[in-house]
Order: sequence, then C-alpha cells, then structure tokens
Amino acid sequence: MSPRTEKTWYEIDDIDSIDSPALVIYRQRLLENIHTLVSMANDVTRLRPHVKTHKTKEIAALMIRAGITKFKCATIAEAEMLALANAHDVLIAYQLPKPKQKRFIHLIKKYPATKFSCLVDNGNSAKELSHEAIANKITIPVYLDINVGMNRTGIIPGDIAVDLYKQCKNMSGINAIGLHVYDGHIRNMDINERTIACDKAFEPVLQMRDKLKQEDRFDTPIIVAGGSPTFPVHIKKRERECSPGTFIFWDYNYQTNCEEQNFLPAALVIARVISIPAKNKICIDLGHKSIAAENEISKRVYFLNVPELKFISQSEEHLVAEVPAINNYKVGDVLYGLPYHICPTVALYERALVIDSHQLKGEWKIIARDRKINV
Repeated sequence: MSPRTEKTWYEIDDIDSIDSPALVIYRQRLLENIHTLVSMANDVTRLRPHVKTHKTKEIAALMIRAGITKFKCATIAEAEMLALANAHDVLIAYQLPKPKQKRFIHLIKKYPATKFSCLVDNGNSAKELSHEAIANKITIPVYLDINVGMNRTGIIPGDIAVDLYKQCKNMSGINAIGLHVYDGHIRNMDINERTIACDKAFEPVLQMRDKLKQEDRFDTPIIVAGGSPTFPVHIKKRERECSPGTFIFWDYNYQTNCEEQNFLPAALVIARVISIPAKNKICIDLGHKSIAAENEISKRVYFLNVPELKFISQSEEHLVAEVPAINNYKVGDVLYGLPYHICPTVALYERALVIDSHQLKGEWKIIARDRKINV
C-alpha cells in the first residue's frame, strides 16, 4: 500500500494491539450522529430509534442521556437490553407467537419501570395475547402493524384494519394505542422521488387514522413510521414518531444512497492481509463470519484505505482480492473496512472496540446479539 503522511479520521494509533477481524466504534462520531438525529427532530419526543443496529447497552444509555426516552427493537433480548439501560418506553416491532408472548410477559414483570408494547396484525394473535395478559393480570399496549408495500408483515390499511383495531381496543388484557408503519421498500436515491413515494404509500394510513379519530371513545392513534431512508420525510410530519436505526453507525449503502442525511460512518471492521497467494492477489482475514454477506461479493465491504481492491472469492474466514500492484502490499497490512450493511455485521461480533482520539479506549459488549440475556 502507498505510504500515508496525513492521519485520517479512521486510523488507530495503537492498531497493533487490536487483533483482526474486529469491529471498532468511533465514539466521537457516534455522539455526532446522535446529535444530528436530535437536531433533525427538533422535538426529541418524536424519536423512537430502532436498536437493531447497535444492540449495545452503552449506546442506548448515550441516547437516553441525549433525551431520547422511546425505542424500537425486534427481539426479546434487545428489549431486555433497553430495560437494563433504563429506557422508559420500548416497542417490540415484531410478531409474537405464543412462546415469545410468554417471554414477553416475563419481561414486563421483571422490568416494571419500562413500558413495553408489541405488534399485532391479525385477530388470532390478538386473542392469544389477550388471553395471556388476562391470565397474568396485566394490560399490554399494542400497535397494529400496517403493510404499505413492504409485504413482509402487517395488514393492509383500510376497513378490515380499522375493524381489527377496534377489536383490539375492546379486548381485555390488551389496549390498541397506535399504528406501526414500516416502509423499508422505499429506497429511491433521489430524495424528492423518495418523498413522493413515501407520501403516496402513507395516504391510506392517514385515512385510517382519521376514521379511528372519529370514534369518540378512542384516543388519536400514535403513528410509528419509517426507517432510515424515509426518516427525512416522516420527521417533517408532526403527528408521527420516527424510528431510524442505521443512523447510529451509518454504512456504505446509506452513505451512497441517502446523501441528503448528514450522518457519519462511525463503525468499521478492521482486517489484515494474511497471505499473498499470487503476484496480483491478496488474502484478507474477513470471511462470511466477519462481514454481512447477503449482497453479492462486490457489495459487502469497502476498504477506505485501499478502495482499488476487486474481490474474487470469499469463504468463512477468508476474502481474496485482486490488486493492481502486488509490490504495494505485504502480509500484515491493516485494512479499514466500511460495511455495506452494518446491522447484520454488528451481530457477528460479541464485542466492539471503542476508539477515541485515534486510541483504543475499551470495549462494549454487543449483548443483544444473543437471542437471550436473562428472560
């Protein structure tokens, strides 16, 4: 590699103390991302960030310190991690079959200082949850999961969804309080096109909300909306809570496709050249087990200090790349990799190393990468 004379933001002075592959978090950049999020919202009570990206108690605590009190998650473990961080309000944005319902109720009882809620999108699940709640003498807030085109979970907004909401409102043991609307399929690179698509998808949701508002005995449903790509759209609508997740670390995919958002890459993977199998090839210690591999091979990692690499194969522990000039590389060279998809990459690591002022300052456990903490 070519010699560097000026230190870049990502370089670590004591890099020889870090084994690879490793996940590293740049604390100051992470704090800047939290500040940017709060600044974009103007009203911190409208933020309900998703914790699926970081899964870390220390980061949840930093957001709470910034005034954020409401969170979203996908697993029982993530919800418990938030309770351990003293989060006030936690929505599990996931369908809960009966075994998860039992764990969920155990969670509610174990951490009474945290208000927990969950999703439903059908009558049978609502009845099951109602039965479990009654048996345990509790009332569980629920959000109706609305499908606006993601076609993954949820019920289509309309009269049938209105009727289901009313049923949930009238059931003992549960209390319908809002609508959950995830539009992760809307990813237009142009923010104007993304805004048009988002607003169009949301029209039937607003019509549904207005119908429910007409019920004198119903409070206006809370709306929890969007992820990272549509965050700039939803945050301008005062009646919505917004739940971006990737903002905390950002990644190469969103840096490229959501240029209108000023979040900074704040987490990288550290890798090294471990072999030079041919004059124009190097082997790197970054396999499937160390970087999210759901994309095709050219869209898994972008090495900030060696962007010219062309990846040709990857296995569990190895990544092989073609290089333009092998004489510039040697075994032991350090590579700083920005993941294309940071969320599943984080889940591959049990801990992250914390970098501050180019120095290793400690480590944070990714405790919610596991399926179970205590509950």
